[in-house]
Amino acid sequence: MDVFNQMQPAECAGMEDIRREIDALDHAVIKLLGRRFHYVLAASKFKTSAASVRAQERFESMLEVRREWARTEGLSPDAIGKMYSDLVTHFISEEMKHWAAQSSGH
Repeated sequence: MDVFNQMQPAECAGMEDIRREIDALDHAVIKLLGRRFHYVLAASKFKTSAASVRAQERFESMLEVRREWARTEGLSPDAIGKMYSDLVTHFISEEMKHWAAQSSGH
């Protein structure tokens, strides 16, 4: 049994069970994304320039790995790639603000 689920999909007796399990998974995913975001902000203290915050090569490499993970899980690499591209672009923007504030001594 998954750590996130109380029951497996085949064990669900109806839509109520399915919706409860999906909600629990979404909650866990969002909590993990929040944790990921805190690591992104923590990384800003190790960055020495705006370019190092953006880290375009790392961004592209990270997206390709996420696309591969999606393939392995039977998910659309394009959908997962877009989702991560949007998410990480937002996180980079927030990290840039955090980095700029730290760099200016605020």
